[in-house]
Amino acid sequence: MKERPDFRSRRPHGVRRAGFVLAALAMLTPACGPKAQPTAYHTRSDHVRVETVAGGLEHPWAVAFLPDGRMLVTERAGRLRVVAKGGKIGAPIANVPRVYHSGQGGLLDVALSPSFAKDRLVYLSFAESGDGGASTAVVRGRLNESATSLESVSTVFRQLPKVFGSSHFGSRLAFARDGRLFLTMGDRGKGDPAQDLSNHIGTIVRIEPDGKVPSDNPFVGRAGARPEIWSYGHRNGQGAALHPETGVLWMHEHGPRGGDEINIPEAGKNYGWPLVSWGTEYSGWPIPDPPTRPELVDAIYQWTPVIAASGMAFYTGDLFPEWRGNLLVGGLMAEAVVRLTLDGNRVTAEERIPIDARVRDVRMGPDGAVYVLTDEEDGRLLRLSPAG
Repeated sequence: MKERPDFRSRRPHGVRRAGFVLAALAMLTPACGPKAQPTAYHTRSDHVRVETVAGGLEHPWAVAFLPDGRMLVTERAGRLRVVAKGGKIGAPIANVPRVYHSGQGGLLDVALSPSFAKDRLVYLSFAESGDGGASTAVVRGRLNESATSLESVSTVFRQLPKVFGSSHFGSRLAFARDGRLFLTMGDRGKGDPAQDLSNHIGTIVRIEPDGKVPSDNPFVGRAGARPEIWSYGHRNGQGAALHPETGVLWMHEHGPRGGDEINIPEAGKNYGWPLVSWGTEYSGWPIPDPPTRPELVDAIYQWTPVIAASGMAFYTGDLFPEWRGNLLVGGLMAEAVVRLTLDGNRVTAEERIPIDARVRDVRMGPDGAVYVLTDEEDGRLLRLSPAG
């Protein structure tokens, strides 16, 4: 199942978006390759220059920055590549695990160990085949000095059980300040198991870097519950980031027909899927009405129609001073980077920076620029910086 468009219209919960979404005042032809001329957009606060760093990537899914300024980029078909600062794309890195490449499945997120400078460990999430179907898994391996191979690769987590189907694998990796690793996962298109603590479907898990279970996880010691679970009742989380001031995990997830959500997942809490949703079934039937219940945690923000959210980063750089503290979200259906201004945990305004392609990932680079991956057969790595 592909991430799908939504043609319904409803005022979003918690904030009135009307008037916040601003169209570009000037728009040139999008860049289409490494040598293309940059595109310039005028947004509410800045002129934004969009340039192509690298093209020719097959459905790239995630980007992570090495200490020397090079980038690791995953391709959904199962390849991990190094992209130089000048845009040169390296050969596929060896010893990447074999992935289940079908539908939304494949090689997904990439994250560096918080102590990468010492241990050179790289973490990868991916769709893994096995008895009963497929599920989301995480491995880690040591990137060799030449960045051509992963060494000592080991599995640190497997979503259980494996089920048939090729949709809703999630997934994003995020290291907390204490070194624990969060992983967002989807409901695998099954719905009801997201309310069952005896499996990992539709959950966020929290593990030690080596895959062990932290002793203070909320369901440790509870009979019949998976101890890795941090929160549950999630549909398909494809964005995660730590708040730069509080260190708290934020995430977003796809709704069905409407109701893409931003959530702040708390330990042990139930986020409602599929009991409640701000969207409806693809058939148009409600799920159910009202869209939330007092005992379930509501989203802090939602989109209807959906943007098909993927990728997420807080902006803390210096290139765009007006964006500092904002939340940046990639939009597959929106074909944009969605910039949200915040007041604490409340979204106060929204602006869309058009990319004119499905945005799979958005990250802030060490240079303060914003880097974007487009989800295309001939996908691109883009760099957003101030124009002029």
